[in-house]
Amino acid sequence: MMEIKHVCTSKPFHILAKPGDIAKKVVCCGDPGRVLVLAELLEDAKLVNENRGFLTYTGRYEGVEVTVATHGIGAPSAAIVFEELLMLGAKTIVRLGSCGSFHDDLKVGSVVVAEGAAYLPGGTIGMYIGDACFPAVPDFKLTEAICEELEEKKISFKRGIIGSSDAFHAEEDYITKWRKIGIIAVEMECALLFTLARLRGFRSASALIVVNDLLRGEVLETSEKKKLEREVGEAILKALVSF
Repeated sequence: MMEIKHVCTSKPFHILAKPGDIAKKVVCCGDPGRVLVLAELLEDAKLVNENRGFLTYTGRYEGVEVTVATHGIGAPSAAIVFEELLMLGAKTIVRLGSCGSFHDDLKVGSVVVAEGAAYLPGGTIGMYIGDACFPAVPDFKLTEAICEELEEKKISFKRGIIGSSDAFHAEEDYITKWRKIGIIAVEMECALLFTLARLRGFRSASALIVVNDLLRGEVLETSEKKKLEREVGEAILKALVSF
């Protein structure tokens, strides 16, 4: 029987940027449209990758080099992008994402700052940690800095534990149970980001815009969402450049 050898690679296959193209400080979004909004906030933003639709720009914010990158939908896609950004020099990754709320005080247009992320066993995270019950938590100082900038901008937000799901159209089956144990919103990538950050030794944090209210059936209007993406993006960038 032929022996199969394990091959470990540190070469990016999807983010085809050159050495030096990726900043140490990165903001990631699932939606490439949101990355375009963030790129407009940077000075001299340069497109450094568009392969596979993972739009990635590097520029400067208040004189500090920052990259804004697309991680796609779900943990498998995000894992590829986060790993390859690290290979290319990233040291801090903040996710600016969207989420669905099922908390009484969280209506559409609010913001959630994740203090931790719950997840179901297995899936993408299981590929990294096996059967361990690994705590998916962000960098606390960076999270606090983002909260301070949101307060400065008078953007309504709530801190709490969110749930990360691998199946968007199956999430509603878990809402009642998650709500009972204090989870306040659901999205798809934070648990992977926080876990990978602890395993690989980089800083991570996340701020999420509530785009749909799963209790009341409300959805955020596109115009308001774009406005919030810019405002929350500015708060994240200000926090990020302070580190």
